[in-house]
Amino acid sequence: MSDKEDLSLNAVRAFVQIAREHSVTRAAESLGITQSSASRHLAVLEEYLGAKLVQRRGRSTQLTDFGRLFADAVSEPLETILFTANRMRRGDRKEPNRLIVRTSLSTFSYSLLIPNLQYFSKEMGGVTVDIVTSLSAPVATDNFDVLLTRDLALTQASDRWDIHDEQLVCVGAPKFVAGRSLASLRTTPLITVTSRPDIIPIWTRALGLKTSDILSGARYDHHYLALPAVATGQNLLVTPQILVADLIAQGLLEVLPGSRVNSGRQYHAYALDRSHNPDLARAFCRWITRLCRKAGAMDGTNGNADDPAGQKRIVT
Repeated sequence: MSDKEDLSLNAVRAFVQIAREHSVTRAAESLGITQSSASRHLAVLEEYLGAKLVQRRGRSTQLTDFGRLFADAVSEPLETILFTANRMRRGDRKEPNRLIVRTSLSTFSYSLLIPNLQYFSKEMGGVTVDIVTSLSAPVATDNFDVLLTRDLALTQASDRWDIHDEQLVCVGAPKFVAGRSLASLRTTPLITVTSRPDIIPIWTRALGLKTSDILSGARYDHHYLALPAVATGQNLLVTPQILVADLIAQGLLEVLPGSRVNSGRQYHAYALDRSHNPDLARAFCRWITRLCRKAGAMDGTNGNADDPAGQKRIVT
């Protein structure tokens, strides 16, 4: 076999099944192929590797030492490949009780969306919602039904809901915030979230503050990493209010007086026309609008109505 010959994934799959079954015959039955095909796949792989993978002892097929090492190395990655390919498989299949939601808002999903999905599922008769996070702009070949975003543009034909006007607040542990004011920022470390470098500049400009008025603290990649730190530490965090509304309601965080500002950013939900479940996608967008409105009301901010006047049609 040429050194440039590609490795056969079918041969690897057949070998892994043989290793599990300890039998070429049973492996062939599990894979739905003939015994001769399984034997041929095994021979192709052994030729490719230049080593024997199995040895036959009576009716049993035993792995060689090399075969055992190879099986241990490839079994789990192969299962990951097969599982991922099956989940991402496209076609004309329609799953009336499944929805794929793509979002660039990881902490929003972690703190608000996912904990409440059970209510949407129950409302819609047990629908399953897959959550996929990505910061990349979606393209026409991406497989999803709904897009939740603050900063990504969607040019595909869709219905859009303006679900939330972002409010920024400075929060900390209640005992730590007690008695403090904006003046304490000079002596109190302020956590930085590197995935949202715009937040602190927007917040300070809105409050008429300067960089010299702030004591810089630790840095975290995302808000969902910073939230436990601010809830348990001696520091403050400027964050979208909607991400901490529940923590504030539970008394785990408290807003620094006078720190609330409007960021000028808006969250959107898009229901794609090409969705396999367009009606379910629109129902989800209406539901997430209500959820954001409720979360805003928890801390005294205004959500958006989910009537036709708040809905914009985007067609390209």
